Amino acid sequence: MTKLELAFAEATKLPPKEQDRLADWLLAELSSERRWDQRFAESQDVLEILAAEAIDEHNQGQTQELDPEKI
Repeated sequence: MTKLELAFAEATKLPPKEQDRLADWLLAELSSERRWDQRFAESQDVLEILAAEAIDEHNQGQTQELDPEKI
């Protein structure tokens, strides 16, 4: 039995309203993950451009090292 199957078996022991709340939460989380994955996949061109700009700025001495103690 997978962990997911075990979780669903436990969830079936909950009252129907709690099962519905759990299902709503899970479905919303899965939908959110799919949207995030899609947006991230669609943004690769932009991320490549931004990365190239950052490297150029660094190579031109326009950046400074981040000091975590000063954040």
